[in-house]
Amino acid sequence: MKKRPAKISKTEWQARCELAALYRLIAWYCMTDLIDTHISLRVPGEPEHFLINRYGVTFDQMKASDLVKIDHEGNIVEKYDQGKMVNVAGFVIHSALHHARDNIHCVIHTHTADGVAVSAQEKGLLPLSQHALKFYNNIAYHEYEGIAFSTDERERLVQDMGNYRCMILRNHGLLATGNSVARAFHEIYFLERACQIQIKAMSSAELHTPSKEVCEYTVKQFESDAAEPIIQAAWHAALSLIRDQRKDYCS
Repeated sequence: MKKRPAKISKTEWQARCELAALYRLIAWYCMTDLIDTHISLRVPGEPEHFLINRYGVTFDQMKASDLVKIDHEGNIVEKYDQGKMVNVAGFVIHSALHHARDNIHCVIHTHTADGVAVSAQEKGLLPLSQHALKFYNNIAYHEYEGIAFSTDERERLVQDMGNYRCMILRNHGLLATGNSVARAFHEIYFLERACQIQIKAMSSAELHTPSKEVCEYTVKQFESDAAEPIIQAAWHAALSLIRDQRKDYCS
């Protein structure tokens, strides 16, 4: 593993390594879109700053040193990050949520085929699977306004997001947040799987859905305190898939 650069604090470097690992896991689970989409992480102890990817690096090759520390206005904060290009749409979407809610530390945005397909369906995510019931009456929607280059859209994104963790961006893709990398990863994994299942199920002539009572009961199960240890265990299990890459991504 490459030694931490002296100019970067220990806590920031640890955050960079964790975020780089998350980028690689999103690639592992086939949730990438060439060099587009983005993941961000608030810098520990620096509420006005967050890390985001250097635009142009594929997710499967992301390293801690590829990440860029920016503020909520999109300015690159440190000299050691100067010269790195940042996706403007990524800044607009992520800065809106990081700035509006201090309990959002990690934001993941994807453009998967199944996620976009569900975002284009009039009724959105349907209660067709256990994965989907995690989001039963527990997900936000935001109308498509074109490529997110305008900072004016941030206010509407925040308003539509409310207090939910996840959002379906209409005709665009998926968005998941969390108070940790582990939580955000868990949210996007379940949301993506729910969309994959829905698209496959739609090929059937008839669909069966659980009762309203069961749907409401299941979402409460997902939101119980007992879920947190499972979320952490799932994150560490996922990290084991790329354990042999740690020396590379943490550099």
